[in-house]
Amino acid sequence: MFLRIIWGAIFRQKSKMLMIAFTIALGVCLSTSMLNTMLGVGDKVNQELKTYGANINVVPKEASLLNDIYGLGDQEDRAQSYLLESELPNIKTIFWAFNIVDFTPYFSTWVRVGDEERSTKLYGTWFHHHMDIATGESLDTGMKNLKNWWEIQGEWLNDDDEDQVMVGSIFALRNHCAVGDTIELRGEQMTRNMTVKGIFESGSDEDQCLYVPLAVAQRFAGKTGVINRVEVSALTTPDNDLARKAAQNPLSLTIKEWEVWYCTAYVSAICYQIQEVMTDSVAKPIRQVAESEGDILNKTTLLMILITVLSLIGSALGISNLVTAGVMERRTEIGLQKAIGAGNTAIILTMLTEILLTGAFGGIIGYFAGLLLTQVIGYSVFGSAIPPTAMVIPIVMILILLVTLIGSIPAIRYLLHLNPTEVLHGK
Repeated sequence: MFLRIIWGAIFRQKSKMLMIAFTIALGVCLSTSMLNTMLGVGDKVNQELKTYGANINVVPKEASLLNDIYGLGDQEDRAQSYLLESELPNIKTIFWAFNIVDFTPYFSTWVRVGDEERSTKLYGTWFHHHMDIATGESLDTGMKNLKNWWEIQGEWLNDDDEDQVMVGSIFALRNHCAVGDTIELRGEQMTRNMTVKGIFESGSDEDQCLYVPLAVAQRFAGKTGVINRVEVSALTTPDNDLARKAAQNPLSLTIKEWEVWYCTAYVSAICYQIQEVMTDSVAKPIRQVAESEGDILNKTTLLMILITVLSLIGSALGISNLVTAGVMERRTEIGLQKAIGAGNTAIILTMLTEILLTGAFGGIIGYFAGLLLTQVIGYSVFGSAIPPTAMVIPIVMILILLVTLIGSIPAIRYLLHLNPTEVLHGK
């Protein structure tokens, strides 16, 4: 009898029930797509942000100390301290090795160009370096990946271009250099004529500098197997209170906090692990980059949550209007049920069952439509699919239940105050 009443009520109000199902389907579709995107897009957003440069800088401990105390940078007349080039593969052996997207070393020295008495900074680095790591993994890294937003006139250098140089746009303008020109570089240990293979524009002070392969810069300074610093691009988790506490002093953490921090991809945890595998090094986050990444991810998540909440509020308001209108149309039927002894609880239960069955139908359609919308977002924004997240299913089920119940509250209040005598007399 109960089911006959339910089915009869649903089919008698087909148009309103379809509108309720459609309203719930829209809300669930948006909620599903936003939740799947929010839970599955973190690494994709982070990966996109990696195209804008490194977020970790690794320098010798002595250089870091001098810079912190005296504010000394890489000055020409200051004694240099170095990291070991042979330890660079160790960066890909830390706990969060798979989060290390790119890294490249730098060796800086000072040279004079032609007859100029003024010194110009010369950087040696990897441009496109293939590395086979002891773990069995292979890695292609270097400046081409790490600085791919640079505007290049001419071509990038290769690591075996020993007689060629890349010059910054400011240096080229000041010295009237063009691609294909030959310039004489005079270093501490050698003098060499170099051909300008490319002119780069970075939008920073680097535009005044020169770049050559790492081994060439080392020979200009009479060094071998050493570097000044390493820039690392890593996928990281936005900082929270634990990460900020650990960044100040890792030794202040409890054992449990230490395990959580060390096994989470916070930028401070990755820096700490890099310091463990490189002798006498200090790894520091480039705060402007690291913090902006966290801010963007947090704001993106907040935006998706806001869209989800607003879509659910809209669905609840729509359901509220439709259910209340339906109850008002059936007030004579409901008044008769009350007159023959049906209680408020039974009538409310019947109404909620009708709405929940309709909501379940709309929710199923909305869920699969949401999965489709998720992939549209993934391919249009990131160029790849966003995998569905299993935990979204129970979340969506709870949301359908909440939206249905909240949307039914005005109708329930109307039912509780409905007087069968007045209704049956046409009032």
